[in-house]
Amino acid sequence: MTSAAPALFASDLDRTLIYSAAALGLTGPDREAPRLLCVEVYESRPLSYLTETAAALLTEVAADTVFVPTTTRTREQYGRIRLPGPPARYAVCANGGHLLVDGKSDPEWHARVRRRLAECAPLDEVRARLRATADPSWLLKERVAEELFAYLVVDRDRLPDTWAKELADWAAPRGWTVSVQGRKVYAVPRPLTKSAAVAEIARRTGSERIWAAGDSLLDADLLDAAGHGWRPGHGELADSGWEAPHIVALPERGAAAGERILAEARARAAAGGA
Repeated sequence: MTSAAPALFASDLDRTLIYSAAALGLTGPDREAPRLLCVEVYESRPLSYLTETAAALLTEVAADTVFVPTTTRTREQYGRIRLPGPPARYAVCANGGHLLVDGKSDPEWHARVRRRLAECAPLDEVRARLRATADPSWLLKERVAEELFAYLVVDRDRLPDTWAKELADWAAPRGWTVSVQGRKVYAVPRPLTKSAAVAEIARRTGSERIWAAGDSLLDADLLDAAGHGWRPGHGELADSGWEAPHIVALPERGAAAGERILAEARARAAAGGA
């Protein structure tokens, strides 16, 4: 017997459903390239895309599930995205630090997150470590997201192979996780998770079936907690060989992976899958 409530589909955005021009991974002759829909503009420039096929699939998936965009982006960064279809009722920003309901952060949820973060080393200590160990030859920017976590924008070609691992080894006993995604290196407190926020949304909506998709280390807890899910053939999880019995490791990379994830979610919703 399936749940009366629709399935909840929580998906990471960047490099899972939406892609920058550099991350689209287009191959083959230009004349055979898929048509693209721009879903984000920043400083008057197009920044992120879906294929038109993926856009149509997402509209169908969102109609048949509780679709929850689940991102490490800040609320401001998430606000630039214009996905096809009606705005999602629920969204997760700042890696679980903010649970949005109709576009507004739930203050009780945010306060609960803040209390959990007291278990970890303070943000200022982690920022000091980032600044002390980063080399100006490859560091492009240093940023703080929502006063919850920090990240660097780096030149990946110049970033030493061992630097992120050394940072992760330092951060782990202090309760922090390090994730490298494209040109960004994230330092995130371990209690700050996408899965906790999604579990709260599932409680509120009555959804007993949770599906998830994501490509990075910061999505691993979300995928672990889901009943079923997908990861692309690119990204941190694919590169590390991360697998789980209930997660489909797709061979597709780039925008083709986004299409495949949405096609499988649509088919599963149509079949009433658990």
